[in-house]
Amino acid sequence: MPEFEQTLGAGALISIAAGAVALLLLLIIQFRIHAFVALILVSFLTALVTGIPAANILTTLTSAFGSTLGGVALLVGLGAMLGRLLEVSGGAQALADDLVRRFGEKRAPMALGIASLFFGFPIFFDAGLVVMLPVMFTVARRLGGSLLLYGIPVATAFSCMHVFVPPHPGPVAASELLGADVGLLIIVGLIVAIPTWILAGHVFGQWIGNRIYLPVPENETEEKSAEEPTILPSPGLVVALLLLPLILIFMNTGLDFARAQGWVDKGASWFQLARAIGSTPIALLISVLVAAYVLGPMRGRDPVKVERIVDSALGPVCSVILITGAGGMFGGVLRASGIGNALSGALSDIGMPVFVAGFLIATALRVAQGSATVALITAAGLVQPAIQAAGYQGLELASIVIAVASGSVMLSHVNDSGFWLVGRFFNMDIKTTFKTWTVMQTLMGVIGFALSGLIFWAA
Repeated sequence: MPEFEQTLGAGALISIAAGAVALLLLLIIQFRIHAFVALILVSFLTALVTGIPAANILTTLTSAFGSTLGGVALLVGLGAMLGRLLEVSGGAQALADDLVRRFGEKRAPMALGIASLFFGFPIFFDAGLVVMLPVMFTVARRLGGSLLLYGIPVATAFSCMHVFVPPHPGPVAASELLGADVGLLIIVGLIVAIPTWILAGHVFGQWIGNRIYLPVPENETEEKSAEEPTILPSPGLVVALLLLPLILIFMNTGLDFARAQGWVDKGASWFQLARAIGSTPIALLISVLVAAYVLGPMRGRDPVKVERIVDSALGPVCSVILITGAGGMFGGVLRASGIGNALSGALSDIGMPVFVAGFLIATALRVAQGSATVALITAAGLVQPAIQAAGYQGLELASIVIAVASGSVMLSHVNDSGFWLVGRFFNMDIKTTFKTWTVMQTLMGVIGFALSGLIFWAA
């Protein structure tokens, strides 16, 4: 592709960027155009307005789209498969039941929350919440008290893992755009997610549950589906399946550290093979294959049914994968047009750290259009050139991803599907949903930003 020299000034480029974001929000919110289509259209128009040669526009769009999907699609698809296998096998119920027994009835909300944290690693927010609802309702009916005592810790746990920890789409896409190491991001994400859940989920859940009584919905049935097993897998097996991909990914991170310290020869064949096995896509692939066997044929399930279960996991995530690729396309246009460099210079001139700017941009996008994933991907694309120019690496880079992710979860309201999902499942009116779900999400964002800031400035 021929070199392109931008002739527009920084002020004009930043104005174009602001107009592009405003147009994107207008198309999604006002005209109800799907985010995937809106991102492609805005990317094309931005390329035209900024003067990228017409002959280069298609290459710019498709190369950025493809490079983003190359890293994201495998992780999201395989992560969804692993989550679906654990979901259908009854693993969530088995682990929750075991934790309630071990923790005792008085600590049942904490037990349910911890179970949700475990299952929040591979299972997406909405699917995880649906899986845990029957367990949560059963425990709430048995022990009494407000449903919020049990529901807020569960919802917060799934939300924390979905927002902060790969292989969920938002942090995966942001790590690809910003160049963060996935293994290190998992560690930093867990360091932030767990205390965030304790404060925004467990502590706030106890506080709000003692002030707002919310009965268990009477119209919720707990019928067993045709796929639900009669014998649940053991909690130990479930935990082992969840830990397998983490162990493999962390092995890769450990190998990189050993190489940096000069302890191992990076050219050795065994080292290269071990790194390939510990790469996130291969680690998830191995975990899916193991889970498919031990939860399928090994437990007497027909392989044809296992194949259908795995296949059913892909449909719901296709939209997320395509939106992620389109978000990467938008970021590619911002880089190619010089908007990213202009934004970087403007942030330097006003003295706002990129760390803070990413959080504020993601917050504004979240409030305006609702989707945390779209907010995170778009904000990451906007600050990517500034981050690359600053040369951030390692912990600093991972903490920036978490800071942007924290902004993407702030101030959930009526344009967020999660707002209505939780409100409907918990049988809450809009006012109560604001008092509970919106406050919890905002606490998550503030606490996550504060913790990621401590890691950033300590790195």
